[in-house]
Amino acid sequence: MSEVLNKIQGFMEKHGIPGRDGYELAASGKAFPDGANFRTEIAGVERASTMEAMIKEADKRQIVIHRAIAAVGGSTYCDARELKDMAQMANDAKIEIVMTVGHRKGWDVGAKEMATAEGMMQGFRLRGSDNIAFHIADIMRSIDAGFRGFLVYDEGVMFILNKMREEGLIPAETIFKFSVFGGYCNAAGAKVIESMGANSLNPISDISRPILSSIRKAINIPLDVYTIVPNSFGGNFRAYEAPEIAKIASPCYLKYEPGTSEDDIYMPWVTEEWHENFIKQKVKIASIVLEIMDKHAPEMKTSLKGAKDLVLTKTS
Repeated sequence: MSEVLNKIQGFMEKHGIPGRDGYELAASGKAFPDGANFRTEIAGVERASTMEAMIKEADKRQIVIHRAIAAVGGSTYCDARELKDMAQMANDAKIEIVMTVGHRKGWDVGAKEMATAEGMMQGFRLRGSDNIAFHIADIMRSIDAGFRGFLVYDEGVMFILNKMREEGLIPAETIFKFSVFGGYCNAAGAKVIESMGANSLNPISDISRPILSSIRKAINIPLDVYTIVPNSFGGNFRAYEAPEIAKIASPCYLKYEPGTSEDDIYMPWVTEEWHENFIKQKVKIASIVLEIMDKHAPEMKTSLKGAKDLVLTKTS
């Protein structure tokens, strides 16, 4: 290794950022508060009927779902009664919910660059203060319905939400998951997001195990690691990597989100019946990976239903 690289890597290490990716794939030495290494996260609970179908399928297959990502197409498309019903079912089933809200860059009539291949490279960050206010208003709408977890993909919004949480404008127990659409894929970026108040981080879907290991070394918040992704994301299915991912990334959520394209499956006009059937397949895939975990990594622990540190929805 050259002297220049040695100096750079040494400086990174000095500031808590691994100078190299974790090629040794060492056990993280960290865990959830209950000692668990991994938990199960299902994405794409689009409606109250989808929530009901997911819970029933999990009960049928005798697996625990610890967290679900709700309304990926945007909670704005759910009416108030539907949101409250989802919150009630999640609370009853002891499932932590991360709500995915509108208002979004793609909904902004002025976001013309978003419609181009090169413009999309600029990311999902919201344009202007008006759109930030609209977006946070949709979060407040879901808070009123009982939700206490939200997906964030804009660092500016993360800054504001953390300040609102600190100053009591939103409930103190509210949690924020930083989205894959933030594009984070190294330990330095992960450290920045953790410092901004995020409660978990979803790195990009094609991140390698050595990189995951280096990120885990730099931060303490849970990592939300894609186990299966839509074809539009590359179609990765990391079933047999899951045991080692749990070892090196602990504490982590193994995340399940198969499909063709998010742009197809999360449109508001897709029928509820379709989502009910689709969510059953997601639960089935999760059950298969759990079988693989039991066979190949029985030492890796998962949480029981209703772990005490889960932030559950509130019901009236």
